[in-house]
Amino acid sequence: MKNVEIYTDGACSHNPGPGGWGCVLIYGRNHKELQGAEKETTNQRMELMAAIQALEALKEPCVVKLFSDSAYLINAFNLGWLRNWQRNGWVNSKKQAVENQDLWLRLLKVSYDHQIYWLKVKGHAGNEFNERCDALARSALNKARTEEAEYGL
Repeated sequence: MKNVEIYTDGACSHNPGPGGWGCVLIYGRNHKELQGAEKETTNQRMELMAAIQALEALKEPCVVKLFSDSAYLINAFNLGWLRNWQRNGWVNSKKQAVENQDLWLRLLKVSYDHQIYWLKVKGHAGNEFNERCDALARSALNKARTEEAEYGL
């Protein structure tokens, strides 16, 4: 299997509000950047969407090191939150419905074919690829916000 590094980030204005996501996929010397936006979303949804879009871009099963500054995303895998949520019928430890279940299910589905290491990176700490993902997410967010204002959406 190919070894791929993925960096992801999400951004949101007025949580909830317009949001953007960005990711960088690295395979050897090749880099691929992706970004997107939504008109009405949350920061957590954009963090999840960045990971989903990055993994969906892979054309074959890979060994993936996925880096994110989102504790929400990384801890869900590394601390067993997802396992517990599924076992408990998508109810969290506070006996409330797990938020963003639609995206968690999508992320789980796209994760199955890969061997993924979920790694936390400190945000806004000078990591080149984390900073690039942040710029991509904010760029997408700003574009969506501008289009919304221009077209009265």
